[in-house]
Amino acid sequence: MAYMMPNERLKWLTLCAAVVVLASVGNTLAANPADSDQKGPVFLKEPTNRIDFSNSTGAEIECKSSGNPMPEIIWIRSDGTAVGDVPGLRQISSDGKLVFPPFRAEDYRQEVHAQVYACLARNQFGSIISRDVHVRAVVQQFYESEVNNEYVIRGNSAVLKCSIPSFVADFVQVVSWQDEEGQLYGTLEDQQGTDGKYLVLPSGELHIREVGPEDGYKSYQCRTKHRLTGETRLSATKGRLVITEPVGSVSPQFSGNGNQEHITLTRVPLNQSVTLMCPAQAYPVPFFRWYKFIEGTTRKQAVVLNDRVKQVSGTLIIKDAVVEDSGKYLCVVNNSVGGESVETVLTVTAPLSAKIDPPTQTIDFGRPAVFTCQYTGNPIKTVSWMKDGKAMGHSEPVLRIESVKKEDKGMYQCFVRNDQESAEASAELKLGGRFDPPVIRQAFQEETMEPGPSVFLKCVAGGNPTPEISWELDGKKIANNDRFQVGQYVTVNGDVVSYLNITSVHANDGGLYKCIAKSKVGVAEHSAKLNVYGLPYIRQMEKKAIVAGETLMVTCPVAGYPIDSIVWERDNRALPINRKQKVFPNGTLIIENVERNSDQATYTCVAKNQEGYSARGSLEVQVMVPPLVLPFNFGSEIFNMGDVLGINCVVLKGDLPLEIHWTLNDAVIETGLDGFTVMQLNSRTSYLSVDALEAKHRGVYSCIAQNMAGEAKFAAELQVNVPPRWILEPTDKAFAQGSDAKVECKADGFPKPQVTWKKAVGDTPGEYKDLKKSDNIRVEEGTLHIDNIQKTNEGYYLCEAINGIGSGLSAVIMVSVQAPPEFTEKLRNQTARRGEPAVLQCEAKGEKPIGILWNMNNMRLDPKNDNRYTIREEILSAGVMSSLSIKRTERSDSALFTCVATNAFGSDDASINMIVQEVPEMPYALKVLDKSGRSVQLSWAQPYDGNSPLNRYIIEFKRSRASWDEIDRVMVPGHTTEAQVQKLSPATTYNIRIVAENEIGSSQSSEAVTIITAEEAPSGKPQNIKVEPVNQTTLRVTWKPPARSDWNGEILGYYVGYKLSNTNSSYIFETINFITEEGKEHNLELNNLRVYTQYSVVIQAFNKIGAGPLSDEEKQFTAEGTPSQPPSDTACTTLTSQTIRVSWVSPPLESANGVIKTYKVVYAPSDEWYDETKRHYKKTASSDTVLHGLKKYTNYTMQVLATTAGGDGVRSVPIHCQTEPDVPEAPTDVKALVMGNAAILVSWRPPAQPNGIITQYTVYSKAEGAETETKTQKVPHYQMSFEATELEKNKPYEFWVTASTTIGEGQQSKSIVAMPSDQVPAKIASFDDTFTATFKEDAKMPCLAVGAPQPEITWKIKGVEFSANDRMRLLPDGSLLIKSVNRQDAGDYSCHAENSIAKDSITHKLIVLAPPQSPHVTLSATTTDALTVRLKPHEGDTAPLHGYTLHYKPEFGEWETAEVSVDSQKHNIENLLCGSRYQVYATGFNNIGAGEASDILNTRTKGQKPKLPEKPRFIEVSSNSVSLHFKAWKDGGCPMSHFVVESKKRDQLEWNQISNNVKPDNNYVVLDLEPATWYNLRITAHNSAGFTVAEYDFATLTVTGGTIAPLDDGMGHGNVHARIPMPAWMPEWLDLNFMVPLIATVVVVAVGICVVCVALSRRRSDDMRGGQKDVYYDVVYNQTMGPGATLDKRRPDLRDELGYIAPPNRKLPPVPGSNYNTCDRIKRGTVISRGGLRSNHSTWDPRRNPNLYEELKAPPVPMHGNANIYGHGGHAHGNVECHYRHPGMEDEICPYATFHLLGFREEMDPTKAMNFQTFPHQNGHTPVPGHAGTMLPPGHPGHVHSRSGSQSMPRANRYQRKNSQGGQSSIYTPAPEYDDPANCAEEDQYRRYTRVNSQGGSLYSGPGPEYDDPANCAPEEDQYGSQYGGPYGQPYDHYGSRGSMGRRSIGSARNPGNGSPEPPPPPPRNHDMSNSSFNDSKESNEISEAECDRDHGPRGNYGAVKRSPQPKDQRTTEEMRKLIERNEAGPKQLQLQQTNGAGFTAYDTMAV
Repeated sequence: MAYMMPNERLKWLTLCAAVVVLASVGNTLAANPADSDQKGPVFLKEPTNRIDFSNSTGAEIECKSSGNPMPEIIWIRSDGTAVGDVPGLRQISSDGKLVFPPFRAEDYRQEVHAQVYACLARNQFGSIISRDVHVRAVVQQFYESEVNNEYVIRGNSAVLKCSIPSFVADFVQVVSWQDEEGQLYGTLEDQQGTDGKYLVLPSGELHIREVGPEDGYKSYQCRTKHRLTGETRLSATKGRLVITEPVGSVSPQFSGNGNQEHITLTRVPLNQSVTLMCPAQAYPVPFFRWYKFIEGTTRKQAVVLNDRVKQVSGTLIIKDAVVEDSGKYLCVVNNSVGGESVETVLTVTAPLSAKIDPPTQTIDFGRPAVFTCQYTGNPIKTVSWMKDGKAMGHSEPVLRIESVKKEDKGMYQCFVRNDQESAEASAELKLGGRFDPPVIRQAFQEETMEPGPSVFLKCVAGGNPTPEISWELDGKKIANNDRFQVGQYVTVNGDVVSYLNITSVHANDGGLYKCIAKSKVGVAEHSAKLNVYGLPYIRQMEKKAIVAGETLMVTCPVAGYPIDSIVWERDNRALPINRKQKVFPNGTLIIENVERNSDQATYTCVAKNQEGYSARGSLEVQVMVPPLVLPFNFGSEIFNMGDVLGINCVVLKGDLPLEIHWTLNDAVIETGLDGFTVMQLNSRTSYLSVDALEAKHRGVYSCIAQNMAGEAKFAAELQVNVPPRWILEPTDKAFAQGSDAKVECKADGFPKPQVTWKKAVGDTPGEYKDLKKSDNIRVEEGTLHIDNIQKTNEGYYLCEAINGIGSGLSAVIMVSVQAPPEFTEKLRNQTARRGEPAVLQCEAKGEKPIGILWNMNNMRLDPKNDNRYTIREEILSAGVMSSLSIKRTERSDSALFTCVATNAFGSDDASINMIVQEVPEMPYALKVLDKSGRSVQLSWAQPYDGNSPLNRYIIEFKRSRASWDEIDRVMVPGHTTEAQVQKLSPATTYNIRIVAENEIGSSQSSEAVTIITAEEAPSGKPQNIKVEPVNQTTLRVTWKPPARSDWNGEILGYYVGYKLSNTNSSYIFETINFITEEGKEHNLELNNLRVYTQYSVVIQAFNKIGAGPLSDEEKQFTAEGTPSQPPSDTACTTLTSQTIRVSWVSPPLESANGVIKTYKVVYAPSDEWYDETKRHYKKTASSDTVLHGLKKYTNYTMQVLATTAGGDGVRSVPIHCQTEPDVPEAPTDVKALVMGNAAILVSWRPPAQPNGIITQYTVYSKAEGAETETKTQKVPHYQMSFEATELEKNKPYEFWVTASTTIGEGQQSKSIVAMPSDQVPAKIASFDDTFTATFKEDAKMPCLAVGAPQPEITWKIKGVEFSANDRMRLLPDGSLLIKSVNRQDAGDYSCHAENSIAKDSITHKLIVLAPPQSPHVTLSATTTDALTVRLKPHEGDTAPLHGYTLHYKPEFGEWETAEVSVDSQKHNIENLLCGSRYQVYATGFNNIGAGEASDILNTRTKGQKPKLPEKPRFIEVSSNSVSLHFKAWKDGGCPMSHFVVESKKRDQLEWNQISNNVKPDNNYVVLDLEPATWYNLRITAHNSAGFTVAEYDFATLTVTGGTIAPLDDGMGHGNVHARIPMPAWMPEWLDLNFMVPLIATVVVVAVGICVVCVALSRRRSDDMRGGQKDVYYDVVYNQTMGPGATLDKRRPDLRDELGYIAPPNRKLPPVPGSNYNTCDRIKRGTVISRGGLRSNHSTWDPRRNPNLYEELKAPPVPMHGNANIYGHGGHAHGNVECHYRHPGMEDEICPYATFHLLGFREEMDPTKAMNFQTFPHQNGHTPVPGHAGTMLPPGHPGHVHSRSGSQSMPRANRYQRKNSQGGQSSIYTPAPEYDDPANCAEEDQYRRYTRVNSQGGSLYSGPGPEYDDPANCAPEEDQYGSQYGGPYGQPYDHYGSRGSMGRRSIGSARNPGNGSPEPPPPPPRNHDMSNSSFNDSKESNEISEAECDRDHGPRGNYGAVKRSPQPKDQRTTEEMRKLIERNEAGPKQLQLQQTNGAGFTAYDTMAV
């Protein structure tokens, strides 16, 4: 019992673990469904092979992988054990990196820092391991490299090596060599070639060729660099060459090794340079030759030298090595004495890489899988495979799994390795299909029980396929008997339940019970013990036979319980008795490697209990030896048929009896069958023979020997040559036509025969030719395929089989094709003239008999039913002909006749399209589609063509006055129904009709139509064009109009186009109005052009139709400018001591800005360069010049600039050159002072112009008188005196001095005579001088004195006696030293020397050079973006000032600087922030440096924060939006940057930010507000001076456009929910909140009923039925408000009371209830449709009608008398009854009612927006409120927001502004006849569509009808705004732009009532039609109205006239005129005012 418990516990633990694993796997699978995106791990970032790092830096190794689920990263060692953290030395970061922190040298641990690691990635689908990662930490150690002496025979090459200690050799490399003079020697890459004496080899050695004696004096050091630390150092020792002179001849010897053979091994990475050394020396100098062995042979070939492979002496250098360079090289060295050679094996290593193909494969169970490892690199030593991180023991590149099992799925890896590196690739094997290996789901447990009761054991297993369960007891299968019963069944879910029943259990039934679940995909088993109390019992054990070499494992089958011990015995000896035997306490015996001699015996098992009872059982073990077959073969020759075969099979080993048999191709061979004879020669030998070999004897022969122990097999293949023989011989075949034919022809033989097909030539067999390859004939593996076989394929075919053995086989067959009937012509047309007879024929070919039937239009045709038809048949040789005759054709005979032929093999049909022809009918519906001045586009409906194609139409046309006899004709092809008649005359009336014609004849003429041709665009070009330059950026263009005959109408203006010449860019066009004065020239100035650039100019005239032809290009240059770039490549060369050559390259052509005439060279000595006055100038035309007359040995600074006619260009960067030195001038002064009776002191001053560096002085002395020689004495350059000694007393001597430079000796000084004497008066040898000292440096002033007695020296400073102090002291030689000079030290210093004989003095002047003192900075002027400062130098500055540096910064910004020249008194600081504080100070600078800073100037630029606008000008309220007009804000002088808009309901706390970046120029609409609600609005305006916050209260209007009363809560705040206070006497239920809306509703309903009644009565009186009925209803249903909605607003207090703010700037009203802005609505195309109002808030969509040019219609109809043709909107006059008539609009506006129309634009000046007031009807005149000038196209009532209505009538000069040329730009100047200031027209309607006149012209002046009512004023309005405005919506500058002129004013001279206004001129030419798409705003809330302004309308064709959608609505001008006279113009043309007129929609924000 004791020994079983651990096992039991183990089992429980195992079971628990399995459950946990299964649960976790289940969870995993649940979380990750078996989907295609699940995959095993793959490395994304794999660590490199080697990681070397320094202990000071540390390292991080990254390993990243992907997979699904995400793989886990584990670091392992090379032995597979996991790596853990080592504190401070190694750690694994959370993201999977292996981190080695920097560490101290003493913390180095080899197992951490010199280790091979790998990264393992794993998830549930498998594991992969990275390549080996060799980590090596390098501890920083001191190292020294050394260079040793090298011994070399003279004349040979020497190689100096740099010895690097081995512990750093891997990380340290040689970078260069140098000798003791510092001369550097570079590598092969550094040198141009290999020809130099010195060469650093790629391997780091210094190669010195042809060593001579002089090379022995140099010593060399190498410089090395540490790869990891970057440290470089020189070698500790210097090596040198020890050169030996040869004594006699020396044969080649290799240094250091004697003459023994040696081989060196060299490795080098790919693409690096490699050195192969051949270090031999000899005398005479030897020849070196290199050879390379051909791989795998002993043959060699000479190495080819080229650019890549070079030989330097004996060294072979290969640059950029490639793998092919690997191999064995031989260097052969020879001289006259002997030879020697050395071998080198070179391995060029290429990085290893591997890839497995395929990377993923899904294999079904039992199918094979193949992985191929493809690898590259060099060298490759091993290939190995791993599965899920475990070695597989496979080393081939291809891994094949013959039969995939469950356990084969997972990750496979292929590793390639060499000594240095490794690489890996991974692939995944997935299992296909659905199968699950068996799994035990439920099982029995171990039990202990008493004998007697029954036992029930149960096992439940699952799997796919369903497993079978068997039972074992102690390894022996349990069969059913009387006590043991086994049963099983399958549950619903597919599990198998098996049970074992034991009836009344005995003690002997105890033991290990096992249930085994098995299927083809696996096995699962479960075992547990059943313990039954009782005495020990051992069940009988059967004899155990085991094969030698295997392991015997047997468990003693013990029953009974409890058992104390189980032992095994052999020959009464307890086991084990040797090492192979193992006995376990549970009764298991194991014997390894069983042998017959030692292990075959009887073994006894003994089981005991504690009471001593025991049981024994014996086991006989028999050891069997398996057979072994001796290999055999059939030899190398191939047998032929008929040969004899005999072969033996000998079994060398194996127990008898042996059974030996033979197989051929796995089929057993039996004697007597197939010619085989098998003889058993003895018990171990079998003989197989064949008397005559045949084809069937070919194959693999196997000899199989079997005995009890096993089976052995050996196989060999036998080849037998066999002539071809038929497997499948072809026979005659017949095929149905069109089928795919297949004729098989198969033959066998060895070698395999070649089967070919041929076809007989002609109809008989005999001669054959090869089959041509075609699409439908092919031969595949001997089978002939003919696809879609036809009669042409019929014939005899030959099949041949040949293999070279024998004569081959052949067979001839006949292939016949059986054809169904076939009509050669499937469909044809047949024609007949009406009334004539016709015959239709069908001919069918095919196998007869053939029957033919006729159908007519798919109905059976029976001649019996109609005697006009007769059918006849005729039998032909190839088929049958059937004829159908028709006696007399009718139109009904135009039908499809079909004949159907049928035979035994099928049927076919053919059709005849019978066409009965007649003359065509006349064309009808002739219409005019389009017309122009010279052509008209017609369309008509095609008539019945008489079943004959219409050949042509004849269009006949004539002038209306001519008769039809004088006609012109146009022929048109018959297939078209549109044509253009050309060559008409413009503006002429024509009659046009059309005739159709076919082959049969012509039709009658159609009805005639009448047309009038239109005007045309000009056809002539402008004349006398001249282009002249005005200045550098302006050209003036002048021209005259085209010839009058080419105008084709009235010229309105010109387009002047210009562009850069010689470019492909398009012209930029300006529009110029026509000048009416006869003969006057037009002109235009083109500004802002490029300097000195050629422009091309073209001009074209335009009239209202369009533009004429472009003129010829005129080219002209703008005036020359100055070059914008300096000359380049400026260089100077010193020629002599007084000349310098300066050269340059002219600036780039594009920057010359003109023709460069001369160049100026500016030059001056560098130390005077700062002073402009000292500079010299030289002009030259060439690109170099020589400057003469310069100072000698002086540094000059030069600049070069180019000059054009425009002036001087940019100067080049200064360059500097120094003139050459020359001999110096003479010393300026000489003194000779007596020092004694034999000595004189000569002193001198240096030359004024030393002309170089003085090298020495020469003192000449000569005694006077006698012819004595002149003595000379050289004195160093720094010594200024010389003591002449050994002179004779009282003898005069003459002295003079010269100075010398490197050029030579200069002029001599003046001579001076002195005489030695005993009397030595005090004299000073020094000279008066001026000394210049630099600020803060020391100065020394000399005073060298002589005299005897010694003179006393005293100094005076600026006349004051000197006394020594800290800074000044007297030196022993009499000099005065001043330390740290300051500015105050400047002045005169005098030195006095005095002795008893005389006294002397000199005076020095000291100049102190100091940086400037602080300059004076004062503010001179300020603007909004600039400051002007005045600069003055400090009064105390002595040194010349070179310039100033100005420093400035804004209050919250960084300092910026500007350089200011010394001459400029003032400086402008520009581009500053407006309204901001600035600090400014300045410093001066000279050649000493920058000086002190001035005081800081605090100032600010002009400008203030934004200023609040008035609320009415800023806010315009609607029912669910509010428009904000940001132009109402004043910017305070600083431009606005942006606005922040926030809003909230009045009762809310939180503000909602609507936009934080609204541009200041735009209007902005806040949308999505609720009607009738109080809101707060907060606006923050920003400019550079700051920001201003404004808050506004406003209430949105009601849905009907009314205002709500302000609600007051006592504190001035509105409260939406407050109850209206009521008087106490009113009852409670009379709540005004309820009653007021109720009463209002009743009133509105009543008013509405009245309106309907009035409308109906008017309808009857006006007889609206005269117009279109549907038009009338359009009008009624498109109204949204009745007349009752008009309110008198004359009282000024009413407006404020209603909370109404007059909208200052409106375009399109925002749409209530919608969340998109105006532009969006235009884009989305909401249009009010015909037949009813689709939406009250629809917006005109200009894109719905892309061609906006309409044929012009007459104006609307006045009710009585004169009409104000140009009246708009509410400019109404009328009678007191408030009735006026507008056809189609039944609204009314009462007299004196003041109102304001929205939906129009008032953007020029929002403050001027005014209300109108209607006026009493005067004289009964009621003007039409419609848009008089333009008709909307019928059917387009949606143009409701037309941009054309006039709004109100302010003063006449409202929009006049000064233009850029000083004239007055009048936009819509009102007609001058009106002087009533209370009423005048306004509205810049065309601001959106035209460029504004900037030269004083008038733009679209009002037509000015001469009314006599002073209170009335016609609006200056473009009559064509709504129709023609759209396409020209270019966002032009509102106030005009350069040079563009407004269009010619039209209409002012016209009769206001003529009803035929002119169309507008075409758009400006440079309007980009492609930009006509609307702005797409990112957020609809943030679009502003100004942005809508920029929306372009639809495209429009110039001059195109669009046809009305309903042809019947189209009316000519003439018809319209008549209608107007009859007052019947249809209302459909008059619907513009539906929303703009008196009937307001809810969103037109007005108080009602």
